[in-house]
Amino acid sequence: MRLTISHETAYHYEDQVRTSIQYLRLTPPDNQRQQVLQWELDLPRPVQARRDPFGNILHVLSLEEPHADLLIAARGEVDIDPDLEAEQDGQSPLPFLRFTRLTEADEALRAFASRHCGEYRDRGALIGLMGALHEHIAYRPGTTAVDTSAAQAFAGAAGVCQDHAHAFIACARSLQVPARYVSGYLFDNDNQHMASHAWAEAWLDDAWYSFDVTNQLAVPERHLKLAVGLDYLDACPVRGMRRGGGYEQMHANVLVTSGFNQQ
Repeated sequence: MRLTISHETAYHYEDQVRTSIQYLRLTPPDNQRQQVLQWELDLPRPVQARRDPFGNILHVLSLEEPHADLLIAARGEVDIDPDLEAEQDGQSPLPFLRFTRLTEADEALRAFASRHCGEYRDRGALIGLMGALHEHIAYRPGTTAVDTSAAQAFAGAAGVCQDHAHAFIACARSLQVPARYVSGYLFDNDNQHMASHAWAEAWLDDAWYSFDVTNQLAVPERHLKLAVGLDYLDACPVRGMRRGGGYEQMHANVLVTSGFNQQ
């Protein structure tokens, strides 16, 4: 499957921003599942790519001149292998056993994971866990924020894809299964609001397997990966800081379309 992506993020500030810095994980990597055919970032100035500690492609955009508007755009084409269920990785999965504030498993999450998985730590058990979390945490935009933790979303029984991913990761780590957060894009004709998406991966049988709680998908056949990390803060596509500017308006527009691979 060939996916074409257009992603624009526009900022407008009430006052002039004196300086700002943006950490951009908007460039997908080549791996066993996806081959990047073309990709470009449209930024106010050229920025060199680097790798962050998780191997993600990172661009750091620093603006030291006053500005009241900022436009960040990414676009390109990527071929996806819809039949590949697992992704090999030469790096140790052990760092992904570490809890963070957003993925800490409280007693309720630990009990939930134990109840649904019992003594099993295989893919089938985690698919069952995925389904149970989907039933418990209703997809309800506006009920959580970017700093909502897995425990808070679980207690409130509502959230979005970020919360689904965090809750699954918290449960998996409580079972001593390494799990990581994934940011990226999802092609779905029926749900364009999900074009920008998040899901989880768990380390099983020496490979990473995907678990998309929001859509109950265990095969990432329509998913394009941008970045991975311990939680949202490590992998979010755009994250920044600024001095000045006052009130901020942010508008994001993401379009994901699909076509057949050219032979």
